[in-house]
Amino acid sequence: MKYLLTLCAFVFLFSCTSQKVNSQYSTIEYEATPCFGFCPVFKMTISPDRTAVFEAEHFNFNDKPSKDEFSKPREGTFKGTIKEEDYNKLISLLDGLNVKSLNDKYGEKNITDLPTSYLRIKFADGTSKNVEDYGKHGSEKLSEVYQFFENLRKNQEWNKVK
Repeated sequence: MKYLLTLCAFVFLFSCTSQKVNSQYSTIEYEATPCFGFCPVFKMTISPDRTAVFEAEHFNFNDKPSKDEFSKPREGTFKGTIKEEDYNKLISLLDGLNVKSLNDKYGEKNITDLPTSYLRIKFADGTSKNVEDYGKHGSEKLSEVYQFFENLRKNQEWNKVK
């Protein structure tokens, strides 16, 4: 009986430890810039251990934004850990993009009031890929990644640090 309890305790301890994810991405960063209206302005950086920094500028938390928010200070810097299921979904979305083959720039700048998205990926092999997308319509799969980041602002637990 004593051995059985020891074995159970051993298995329990090892099942509770977080397992390091072997990711081909060493840093995943997404930035959304302002538009003429109330587009959320923020930058989010995610590490392979799922820790994240969310730098919220404007229009990230209010469902009924107003122009008054432009005169308010930035919303703050937040830290959190991306839920494992959401992190795995993000990796799946990025893998589906074949990130290294993406264009460096998307979008026509003949309309002057659209937001720009920046997707910056650093790979474990030391290479990186930066994608600038004016208007956020580079491709259907890219738009899906952008929307995923927009959702992460509200469906994760963020702790304000600044």
